Amino acid sequence: MVTSAHEGMHRIFQERPEILSPVFGVLGIAFPEKAAVYAIGTDVTEARPLARHIDTVLRIGPSDGEDFLLAVEAQERRDTKKESSWPYYISYLQAKYGLPVLLLVVCRDRATTKWATGPFACGTRGWTAQMTYPLVVGPDNLPVITDPRTAAEKPAMAVFSALAHANSPHIDAILDALGRALAGMDWNAASYFFQFLDSALGDTPAGDKWRDIVTFVNYFPGRGTVMEKAYLEGEAKGEARGEAKAILRFLEARGVAVPHEARDRIAGCTDLDLLNRWLDRTPHVESVDEIFAEDAGSTADRNGTCPPERS
Repeated sequence: MVTSAHEGMHRIFQERPEILSPVFGVLGIAFPEKAAVYAIGTDVTEARPLARHIDTVLRIGPSDGEDFLLAVEAQERRDTKKESSWPYYISYLQAKYGLPVLLLVVCRDRATTKWATGPFACGTRGWTAQMTYPLVVGPDNLPVITDPRTAAEKPAMAVFSALAHANSPHIDAILDALGRALAGMDWNAASYFFQFLDSALGDTPAGDKWRDIVTFVNYFPGRGTVMEKAYLEGEAKGEARGEAKAILRFLEARGVAVPHEARDRIAGCTDLDLLNRWLDRTPHVESVDEIFAEDAGSTADRNGTCPPERS
């Protein structure tokens, strides 16, 4: 079963392909400065019930050479089944697309990193039919980044540094530097990195530390930083919840029946303007349907801001 941390560890490659260049750099492999990167299907199933899925497969189109495929796997612990499934991934992708294939494995501890490096041989009686050499990154080759300036210049590498060294004595310093770096970044980029690391660290001491850092970092109004955006979004959600509770309490006090479907619709609404209109109507309605009647087909409902009432 794919966990949220497992998902987070490879998702960054699909959505932030610029991380590939420094990662290949620590492996001593040249990665083109200019390249087109595309995600392709990851299902390598040929016959049921033998289902195999690669975490991420990217087609790299370098400006200075032939295209190749990069298969990315996130590995949290040793799994001997991968010693046969990884060669299968490579062979299948090469046969299907007719392109060279590299396999990159991302690990978060030294023991898993050492095992994942391989090589993994297929053969018998003194003859090797196939040998698999994964590219592997983990705490031994990803740097410890504790300088906020470096973290701001290379946020993706700083995030992977935190993930690879999550169990090391350096983790607090790594997270502190990263928190400062993200606080001054563009909201869209910082939000991605924050969510990625939050998911990848999960319910661990490092994950708790990261959430504490993000909560208490100061923000400067008007700069559009990650902290400011998160704070404002939290304020808006809190206000919406308050409005929804007020509507439900007012209806209850007036003796107006509120079916389960209507209660969910009100409680789940995040459109403050719409909630305010509903609140204004509560003193005058005899049934909860009258609150919604004038807003049928509104923009909020069309956009799914407020759950539609179920029949």
